[in-house]
Amino acid sequence: MKIAFFSTKPYDKDFFEKHNQTHELTFYDVALSEISVRLTEGFDGICVFVNDKVNASVIEKLAKLGIKLIALRCAGFNNVDLEAAHKSNIVIVRVPAYSPHAVAEHAVALIMALNRKTHKAYNRVREGNFSLEKLIGFDLYHKTVGVIGTGKIGDAFARIMQGFGCKVVAYDIFPNQSLIDSGVKYTSLDEVLQQSDIISLHCPLTDKTLHLINETSIVQMKTGTMLINTSRGALIDTQAVVEGLKSKKLGYLGLDVYEQESNIFFNDLSEEILVDDTLARLMTFPNVLITSHQGFLTEEALTQIAIITLNNITAFEKGQKSGNEVEL
Repeated sequence: MKIAFFSTKPYDKDFFEKHNQTHELTFYDVALSEISVRLTEGFDGICVFVNDKVNASVIEKLAKLGIKLIALRCAGFNNVDLEAAHKSNIVIVRVPAYSPHAVAEHAVALIMALNRKTHKAYNRVREGNFSLEKLIGFDLYHKTVGVIGTGKIGDAFARIMQGFGCKVVAYDIFPNQSLIDSGVKYTSLDEVLQQSDIISLHCPLTDKTLHLINETSIVQMKTGTMLINTSRGALIDTQAVVEGLKSKKLGYLGLDVYEQESNIFFNDLSEEILVDDTLARLMTFPNVLITSHQGFLTEEALTQIAIITLNNITAFEKGQKSGNEVEL
């Protein structure tokens, strides 16, 4: 099949070309949008990522251009209008799990860096400043960690935190019996918010989880709570979080995703003015650490993303089900 890839970076091309055997792949660094959709002419399918725009308008244009398959090289599909794709008879496939440990471990990295202020210490030492002032952290041992969403990534994260000797409480509409057997206590969302010293988000973005963390939920948290999000940016009402930081209700914030990250994350803007005032404000807080959606960026995860995506495309070409189709 002839597949057009959008929002590609050099690592995407490297890993997909390494594992591709039968398909004709063309890589575009631009994001898919109403304007760039014209690039799909002459292709059988497209491959998109988290910030590509796959709304009803784009899908209508894709259908007219003969696109039969939308292959997501990620787990989330909140950027795709499923109903419009269904009406246009376009199949959607995704990568439901690649390396859950990659994202889970990145969440832990954010926790450790924020807590022990490793990023600050690194910069100090490079400038010849070996002072330990204002670098005091806390023991993770015996702290209560709240996990919201216990799918594959949440499961991996919870087990890592148990390894630190943390008490892990969780909220999910589908409790994981294996985690329960390991000592994780499932409880209500309100209780997770109220009990936790650290809260980590690992749930998909849906209508029900949009702005799951908002002014009301922040009020319920302990003063000084650490909040980590490596899932989807819109799980958090960013302005409410800014207010929570200003009031010191939130003690730490670690983000690998951001509600308005499209056109910002994955790009080098070092010579440009950051026009997003909310993100600029977040970056002024000394207790905030932001990474640009790099939780998935490991050798193992990129390998699995490429292999599973290509297998999804091959299955579609053969008229078979890969098991990774996204249904209405």
